[in-house]
Order: sequence, then structure tokens, then C-alpha cells
Amino acid sequence: MRGTDPAARRVLGGVRQGSGGHGAAIRFRATGGFLLVAHLLFVGWFTLRPLDVPWVSAANLQPFAGIKADLALGPLQAARQIGGGVLLLAPLGVLLPLAGGRVHVSPLGSLVRTVAAGALISLGIELLQTGVPGQVVDIDSLFLNAVGVALVHLAVVPAARARLRRRTDVEHHATLLREDASQGPTPTIPRVGIAPWSDASPASRT
Repeated sequence: MRGTDPAARRVLGGVRQGSGGHGAAIRFRATGGFLLVAHLLFVGWFTLRPLDVPWVSAANLQPFAGIKADLALGPLQAARQIGGGVLLLAPLGVLLPLAGGRVHVSPLGSLVRTVAAGALISLGIELLQTGVPGQVVDIDSLFLNAVGVALVHLAVVPAARARLRRRTDVEHHATLLREDASQGPTPTIPRVGIAPWSDASPASRT
């Protein structure tokens, strides 16, 4: 590309950088999609498997009633019950954005979409549990699952995206510098002197 002006080299460098970024996005989506499916399979097995128990408690459809009952059991039991609800779908706070593969996105919009998707998945689990022996429907699980998704998303995703954006910008800048250095200085056209104009024509001097 010798002879190409610096602006054109920057455009071409941006195209090459975009191609590399697109490949990285595909890898992120593939990894995130695989981990997301694996986690959902585990959650489905854990929450929808039939349980052989002598009795089950009634379904809880009153918000926060289950949490109050867990707190009444003591600190250790409450931590186990409530912590389990928070942690069950918490990895979705990272896996859903990772499967999306987007880096330049509104933090608030990403949080809202991720929590909404986690809440819908939790609601689907609760509805399926109505037909599974030994499983108890608890509306508080929906709240705890959504809180877990939100906490993990806020703790990991914004910082990770900011780091990826900085890394992409640094790599792009380094690519442009290497492009400019490899092309060398832009060639210049030497100025050609113009002979002074004379009012006297050859005919007038004869």
C-alpha cells in the first residue's frame, strides 16, 4: 500500500481490526452459549427432578413469606436456604451477556435485559415444578433468583466490558502505528520553478 495516504491506511486498518474483533465476538458467543446451555441443563436437573419425600409443604404464593420462614429457622439454615436461591441462577448474570458477545452496550440496558431474562427462566422453572412430585413452588425463589443474576452481573460484566474495550482500543492504536511505520514517510513532489514572464516578445527584439 505504498503511496496510500495516512487517512486511507487508517480506514483499512480499522477494517482489519473490525474483522479481528468480529472473530473474537464469535468466540465469545460460542463459549458463552456452550456454558449457558450446560448451566441450564444442570439447573433443570436440579430443580425439576422428582423427589421421593414423605411430605411436601404447600406452595408459597405470598411474596417474602418463604424468606421470613427461612429466617425463623436460624442463621445457618436461613443462609443455606436463601443463599441457595440467590446462587442458583446467578451465573446467568455473566453467561447471558457472554452469549450475546456485545462489548459496546449500555450498562443499564444490559442489566435490565439480563435480569429480565433470568426472571423469565426462573418463572418457567416455577411453572414446571407444579407438575413435578416432591418439588414445591415458591414465589420467593423468583425474587432470589433475580437478585442473584443482578448481583453477579453488576460485579463482573461492566468491569469486564470496560477492560475489553480498552484492550481493543490499544490493539487498534498499535496496529495503526505499525501501519504508518511500515509505509515510511509520505512521498512529496518537488516544486518546479516557473520562469519569470517577460513583456518583450522575440519579435520585438529583432
